[in-house]
Amino acid sequence: QVQLVESGGGLVQAGGSLRLSCQASGSISSINVMGWYRQAPGKQRELVASISSADSTNYPDSMKGRFTISRENAKNTVYLQMNSLKPEDTAVYYCHAVVTYVSGRNYRTGDYWGQGTQVTVSS
Repeated sequence: QVQLVESGGGLVQAGGSLRLSCQASGSISSINVMGWYRQAPGKQRELVASISSADSTNYPDSMKGRFTISRENAKNTVYLQMNSLKPEDTAVYYCHAVVTYVSGRNYRTGDYWGQGTQVTVSS
Protein backbone atom coordinates (compact mmCIF):
# COMPACT_ATOMS: atom_id res chain seq x y z
CA GLN A 1 0.00 0.00 0.00
CA VAL A 2 1.56 3.25 1.21
CA GLN A 3 4.50 3.98 3.47
CA LEU A 4 5.70 7.27 4.94
CA VAL A 5 9.33 7.54 5.95
CA GLU A 6 10.58 10.52 7.94
CA SER A 7 14.11 11.79 8.34
CA GLY A 8 15.95 14.81 9.69
CA GLY A 9 15.29 14.67 13.40
CA GLY A 10 18.03 14.92 15.99
CA LEU A 11 19.53 16.93 18.79
CA VAL A 12 19.93 20.68 18.41
CA GLN A 13 20.67 23.57 20.74
CA ALA A 14 18.05 26.18 21.50
CA GLY A 15 17.95 28.76 18.74
CA GLY A 16 19.04 26.26 16.13
CA SER A 17 17.25 24.88 13.09
CA LEU A 18 16.26 21.50 11.72
CA ARG A 19 14.59 20.39 8.52
CA LEU A 20 12.41 17.32 8.57
CA SER A 21 11.55 15.34 5.46
CA CYS A 22 8.88 12.75 4.81
CA GLN A 23 8.62 10.73 1.63
CA ALA A 24 5.60 8.68 0.68
CA SER A 25 5.95 5.55 -1.43
CA GLY A 26 3.72 2.79 -2.72
CA SER A 27 0.90 2.51 -5.23
CA ILE A 28 0.10 6.19 -5.00
CA SER A 29 -2.33 7.87 -7.34
CA SER A 30 -2.39 11.22 -5.60
CA ILE A 31 -1.61 12.75 -2.23
CA ASN A 32 -4.14 15.15 -0.83
CA VAL A 33 -3.26 16.78 2.46
CA MET A 34 0.18 16.25 4.00
CA GLY A 35 1.11 17.43 7.42
CA TRP A 36 3.28 17.26 10.49
CA TYR A 37 2.15 16.53 14.02
CA ARG A 38 4.14 16.27 17.21
CA GLN A 39 3.74 14.56 20.54
CA ALA A 40 5.72 15.45 23.63
CA PRO A 41 5.94 13.08 26.61
CA GLY A 42 2.71 13.13 28.60
CA LYS A 43 0.95 15.34 26.06
CA GLN A 44 -1.53 14.79 23.27
CA ARG A 45 -0.47 14.74 19.67
CA GLU A 46 -0.90 18.18 18.12
CA LEU A 47 -0.90 19.61 14.63
CA VAL A 48 2.20 21.56 13.65
CA ALA A 49 1.33 22.35 10.04
CA SER A 50 -0.47 20.98 7.02
CA ILE A 51 -0.38 21.62 3.29
CA SER A 52 -2.88 20.78 0.59
CA SER A 53 -2.18 19.46 -2.88
CA ALA A 54 -2.65 23.06 -4.09
CA ASP A 55 0.06 24.24 -1.66
CA SER A 56 -2.40 25.92 0.68
CA THR A 57 -0.85 25.86 4.15
CA ASN A 58 -2.38 25.76 7.60
CA TYR A 59 -0.65 26.53 10.89
CA PRO A 60 -2.22 26.64 14.33
CA ASP A 61 -1.64 30.04 15.92
CA SER A 62 0.88 28.55 18.33
CA MET A 63 3.03 27.30 15.44
CA LYS A 64 3.04 30.41 13.25
CA GLY A 65 6.32 32.19 12.69
CA ARG A 66 8.99 29.57 13.31
CA PHE A 67 7.79 26.59 11.26
CA THR A 68 7.42 26.39 7.50
CA ILE A 69 5.85 23.48 5.66
CA SER A 70 6.41 22.79 1.98
CA ARG A 71 6.01 19.88 -0.40
CA GLU A 72 7.57 18.55 -3.56
CA ASN A 73 4.84 16.70 -5.40
CA ALA A 74 7.14 15.10 -7.94
CA LYS A 75 8.93 13.35 -5.08
CA ASN A 76 5.84 12.73 -2.90
CA THR A 77 7.73 14.54 -0.18
CA VAL A 78 6.78 17.03 2.49
CA TYR A 79 9.22 19.14 4.48
CA LEU A 80 9.12 20.99 7.76
CA GLN A 81 11.65 23.74 8.28
CA MET A 82 11.96 24.56 11.99
CA ASN A 83 13.82 27.69 13.07
CA SER A 84 14.58 29.32 16.41
CA LEU A 85 13.90 26.05 18.15
CA LYS A 86 13.05 26.03 21.83
CA PRO A 87 13.31 23.27 24.44
CA GLU A 88 9.51 23.06 24.46
CA ASP A 89 9.65 21.97 20.81
CA THR A 90 11.14 18.70 21.98
CA ALA A 91 8.84 15.92 20.81
CA VAL A 92 8.41 13.06 18.39
CA TYR A 93 7.36 14.53 15.07
CA TYR A 94 5.03 12.50 12.87
CA CYS A 95 4.30 12.86 9.19
CA HIS A 96 0.70 12.39 8.07
CA ALA A 97 -0.81 12.09 4.63
CA VAL A 98 -4.19 11.46 3.05
CA VAL A 99 -3.41 9.32 0.03
CA THR A 100 -5.41 8.00 -2.87
CA TYR A 101 -3.86 4.75 -4.00
CA VAL A 102 -4.47 1.98 -6.48
CA SER A 103 -5.91 -1.24 -5.08
CA GLY A 104 -6.52 -3.78 -7.79
CA ARG A 105 -8.88 -2.10 -10.22
CA ASN A 106 -10.04 0.43 -7.68
CA TYR A 107 -8.88 3.67 -6.17
CA ARG A 108 -9.02 3.96 -2.41
CA THR A 109 -8.22 6.77 -0.02
CA GLY A 110 -6.57 6.25 3.32
CA ASP A 111 -4.89 8.01 6.23
CA TYR A 112 -1.24 7.20 6.77
CA TRP A 113 1.32 8.02 9.45
CA GLY A 114 5.07 7.83 9.55
CA GLN A 115 6.93 6.09 12.34
CA GLY A 116 7.97 9.37 13.93
CA THR A 117 11.30 11.13 14.28
CA GLN A 118 12.67 12.46 17.56
CA VAL A 119 13.52 16.14 17.85
CA THR A 120 15.34 17.17 21.01
CA VAL A 121 16.18 20.80 21.74
CA SER A 122 18.67 21.41 24.53
CA SER A 123 18.75 24.60 26.55
